[in-house]
Amino acid sequence: MKNLFAFLFGGLFSVGLMLSGMSNPEKVLDFLDLFGDWDASLAFVMMGAILVAFIPFQKAKHNPNPTTLFNEPIDLPKHQKIDPKLLSGSLLFGIGWGIAGICPAPSFTLIGLGHYQALYFMAAMMLGVWIHRKWAGV
Repeated sequence: MKNLFAFLFGGLFSVGLMLSGMSNPEKVLDFLDLFGDWDASLAFVMMGAILVAFIPFQKAKHNPNPTTLFNEPIDLPKHQKIDPKLLSGSLLFGIGWGIAGICPAPSFTLIGLGHYQALYFMAAMMLGVWIHRKWAGV
C-alpha cells in the first residue's frame, strides 16, 4: 500500500513540477537571471512549497521520535552548524543548477518528457555524489 501511495504522490509531485515550470530549464534560468529578464514566478512556487511543508516539518522537528504515516522513522539532520563543507556543497549545487537550469527532482521529470539532455545533468550529478562519498568516506 505504501508503494502505491509513493507512486501516486511522486506522480502528483512531477505533475506539479511540470505545471509550475520547475522542469523547464529556460524558466529556471530566467528565474536565476536577477539582473536581466528576471522571472519571479518560481519564487511563488517555492513559497507555496514552504507553506505546505512548514507544519509537518515543525511537528517532526519537535517530536523526539518522528515517524511517517506508515510508522517508519524520519531521520532528520543532527548537525545545524553552517560549516565550510555545507557552504562549498551549496555553492557547487548552485553553480550546477545555474549552468544547467535543472534541479535534481525536475531532472527525472525531464527524462519522462523525452528531454535526453537531462541525462547529461544526471550523469554529472551521480558523479558528484560518487566523488562526495569517496571524499567524505561515506
